Amino acid sequence: MTQASRTTARARVLAGAAAVAAVLVGCAPGQGADARTGTTDSAPATASPSRTSPGTAPAPTPDGTLLVADFGSDTVTFVDPKRGPLGSVEVGTAPYGLAVGADGRAWVATAEGVAVVDTRTRVRLALIPYETDTRPVTTGEYRGGGMGIALSPDGRRAYVGVNVPGGNGALEVIDTASREVTDTVTVGRRPFDVDVARDGSEVYATNHDSFDVTVVRADTLDPRRIEVAPYGTEGALGSWLKPHHTVVRPSDGRLLLPFEGERLAVVDPRTGRTEIAPMTANTHQHGATVTPDGTLFVVGTGPIDPSEDEGPSLTVRAPDGAERVYPLEGPHEDVAVSEDGRTAYVTGGFTRDGWWDGITVLDVRSGETERLAAGGRPLGVAVL
Repeated sequence: MTQASRTTARARVLAGAAAVAAVLVGCAPGQGADARTGTTDSAPATASPSRTSPGTAPAPTPDGTLLVADFGSDTVTFVDPKRGPLGSVEVGTAPYGLAVGADGRAWVATAEGVAVVDTRTRVRLALIPYETDTRPVTTGEYRGGGMGIALSPDGRRAYVGVNVPGGNGALEVIDTASREVTDTVTVGRRPFDVDVARDGSEVYATNHDSFDVTVVRADTLDPRRIEVAPYGTEGALGSWLKPHHTVVRPSDGRLLLPFEGERLAVVDPRTGRTEIAPMTANTHQHGATVTPDGTLFVVGTGPIDPSEDEGPSLTVRAPDGAERVYPLEGPHEDVAVSEDGRTAYVTGGFTRDGWWDGITVLDVRSGETERLAAGGRPLGVAVL
């Protein structure tokens, strides 16, 4: 099928979904599961991890442990990449993204505020409320509150994208020493992801429901909007073809935004110009990360149109554009990569077709996979 006919076929799917999506504002919600509890889907049976209340100090966390944000259980879970969950810490309602600093502290975007967790002792240190009015604290795919989050290179500031249902979002700046919100900048709608330039000079909020990236200067906090819509903006809030996650390319600071396993938008944040490169997975894509050598990892959540599109996958794209696509069993959302680049950890949480409570561990060289249990509906993930 030609690219033009694929786009036309997708447009027909979008038209059918628009009536529902106009109410929901974005990707369709998970099916058949409560947002707080989620479901399990062939995840390995293991003993439930212990839950650590604030103030309780367990044994030190080993290096290489995975940390995941449990959107369905209001916790973060520490996962041994070979054996499974070590324990969980309560952080706040419906945690979404997370970022871990060199000091071992994790900053977790929840519906209530940003939780600060000491990952070495597995203790929550603080919950920093948002300055932005996000309305009543709720759960579910479209809940208000923090979504994407990132740290400045020096670790002195945390930047969190705050979703305001029905309106523009905000980028809130947190002083990590005082643990206070110091500034707020208006960005686009539903800031799925937040990234920072390698030199810390700019912050990038990827706004799902307004088809754009807001570029914010770190010194002046002046914002600029760059539309990123390789399929156009037809369908508006009902469109599936919107940006989700962004990575900053190490070689030149350009922004890489994957779309549908078909197109990679390469954005120069200084000029606002976008170039499009082909991709090969042919599946709806969400989470992404990049290794220091420029290898891009992108999670495919599954098809928009099952008659035309492929299922869930992980794309590993070399700096020269060569891709290897690894099929995955069931929906997945986000990805982190081991320090040596040989192992990918893909969370099974928050996607449009439901979720499962675990992580797929993928050997990049062999393509072999293994499933680990994790917390409830795991989304964001980091390697400690």
